[in-house]
Amino acid sequence: MLTYQRTIKKEVSIWGTGLHTGKDCMITFKPAPDDYGYRFVRADMPESPEIPADIDHVVDIRRGTTIALGDAKVHTTEHVLAALYGLQIDNCRIELTGPEPPVIDGSAKPFAEALLSAGFETQSSPRNYLVIDETVEYVDDARGVHIVGLPLDDFRVTIMIDYKNPALGSQHTGLFNAEQEFAREFAPARTFCFLSEVLDLANQGLIKGGDIDNAVVIVDTQMTAQELADLSHKLSKNGTMTLQLGENGILNNRELRFANEPARHKLLDLMGDLALIGMPVKAQILAARPGHAANVEFVKKLKKLAEKNKLTRKYQHERKAGIVFDAAAVERILPHRYPFLLIDRIIEFKLDERIVAVKNVTMNEPFFQGHFPGNPIMPGVLILEAMAQSGGIMLLNGNEGFQDKVVYFMGIDKARFRKPVTPGDTLVIESIMKNRRRNVCQFSSQAFVGGELVCEADLMATIVDRNKS
Repeated sequence: MLTYQRTIKKEVSIWGTGLHTGKDCMITFKPAPDDYGYRFVRADMPESPEIPADIDHVVDIRRGTTIALGDAKVHTTEHVLAALYGLQIDNCRIELTGPEPPVIDGSAKPFAEALLSAGFETQSSPRNYLVIDETVEYVDDARGVHIVGLPLDDFRVTIMIDYKNPALGSQHTGLFNAEQEFAREFAPARTFCFLSEVLDLANQGLIKGGDIDNAVVIVDTQMTAQELADLSHKLSKNGTMTLQLGENGILNNRELRFANEPARHKLLDLMGDLALIGMPVKAQILAARPGHAANVEFVKKLKKLAEKNKLTRKYQHERKAGIVFDAAAVERILPHRYPFLLIDRIIEFKLDERIVAVKNVTMNEPFFQGHFPGNPIMPGVLILEAMAQSGGIMLLNGNEGFQDKVVYFMGIDKARFRKPVTPGDTLVIESIMKNRRRNVCQFSSQAFVGGELVCEADLMATIVDRNKS
C-alpha cells in the first residue's frame, strides 16, 4: 500500500446531468495540498462554500449520500468519492457548478478515467491509515444487514447481496487489490434499481435525470404497453424515451457489464461511503446486504475507532497488551493528582459508548488511616469518585483542545453499595453512556471485585473549558 499521500497533477473536468436533481453540472477535480482531504466546492453559490466530504456532514441517505454545510448541499456523492478512494487519491478539491455531480452512465468509470488522465503526484506527508485492530460491527437484523471490519494489514472488501427476488437473486463479489482491480473491475459497475421502484422514485421527486442510459433497471414486475408509455413520459424530458420489458430480465434488453454487476456496484457504493472516514483503511471488510444507511452507520463506528486511536496515540506512548491507558497515560488525561487520582489503568474503551477501568486498592491508601482503624474499608464516596473519573475519560474525546477541557459532575442517582471494598481488592469499573446532548452526558457505572457487584450508580456530567473552572 502507498506510504505517502498523493493528489492529481492537473485539473480535469466532466459535464453532465445529476441523477436525482436533473440539473446540469460541471465537475472539476483540482490538485490539493497535503492533509486537505476531499472537499466539494459549490462554485455556483455566493462565496463558493466548501463542504468537507466526511461523515459529520452527511444529511441525507435516500438513494444516495448527500453532504451539506449550512445551505450548501451536494447530492449523490458516492460515485465521485469511490473513484477518489479506489484510486488511492488522498487530497482533491472538487468544484461543482450545480448541486449534484453528473450521473453520466451511472458508474464511477467516467470519474476514474478523468482522474487517471490527470495523473498522480506524490506528496511529502505520510498517509495516516485507520488501522482496524479490533472487530468493528454493524448489524440491522430487521433488514438482514451485517457489516464487519476485521484486523488486516491491507485493504479488502467482500460484498454479498440478496434481494430475495427471482429477478436478481443472490450475488457476491470481492476487491482484494485496489490498485490492480478498482479501475477495471469495479469503477464500471452501474447503479441499478427494480422496475417496480422507478415510478415511486419519480413520484418522490427523485431520478429527475434518470433514464435507461444511466441505470440498470431490473424487470421484477409486468407492465402493459400503456403503463410503460406513461412511465416513459414521466421520466423523459422530451417524451421520446421508449421502454420495453425485454427478454433478458433487464429493461430494454440492456446487457450487463459483469454477470454480478449489481453486487459490484454495491461494493462501489460502500467504498464511496468509506471515503467519508477521511483516511484510508487497513482492514478486511465483509458486508451482507449493505446500503447507504447501513454504510453510514458503519462509517460512524469506524470514525469513533479513529478518534479513539488518535486519543490513544496521544496519551499512551508505549503500546501494552491488554491496556488502553496505563497509569502514566491516565495522569496525562485527568487533572487529578495524589491522593485523589483513583484510576490506575483503562483496559477497554469505546469512545462515547463504554469504558472499563481498574483501581488496585492497597493498604497504603491514605483514607484507610481513618476509615476505619482496625477495620479498613474504602469509603463509598471514593468508589463513586473512581466511577466519575473513569466516566470523565469516556466523555472526553480525541479532538484538538482535549487538554483544555475538564469534566464537572452534575448529579448522582440510584447509588447502591452492595459489598465493602477492602485492601487487596481490585476494583473493576464499567461505565456505559446512556445519553449525550452537546456537553451534558448521562452514564451508568458498576464496580466489581472478583466478578461480584460492589457498587452501582447513575451519573450526570458536563464538559467545560478548563479556564472556566
